[in-house]
Amino acid sequence: MSIALSERGTAAVSGFVESLQEPRTPYISPKRFSAALGVQVASLASLAGVRRNTLRNPASERLQDKLREMVRVITAAASLTGDISKAIYWYRNEPIADYDHKTAGELVAEGQVDAVMAHLRDLENGASG
Repeated sequence: MSIALSERGTAAVSGFVESLQEPRTPYISPKRFSAALGVQVASLASLAGVRRNTLRNPASERLQDKLREMVRVITAAASLTGDISKAIYWYRNEPIADYDHKTAGELVAEGQVDAVMAHLRDLENGASG
């Protein structure tokens, strides 16, 4: 697995982040993000670790903070895999042994973003995952 993102990979990450923007607003669209993750909008609340009603206000600072954390982890994973689709798959499905076999998504929902980012740094530095 290549550590450095190619120009094409960098463009893919940038395009992914841009594709999440709520039209004519400065924030991430829950609808667009749920589509990118391949989940129903209602499921995004549990993935983000917020109440379902929070999704009714896309400008909610709490919601946007959670969505930004998710994007941060997915884009960091994409820098390792070189592919947004692979990073999303990893985020949602691959258990992390050092964290009770929870997925990155489960850990982020629990507020453990720093632990996931540390795991990604370890992988980048050659640890096996």
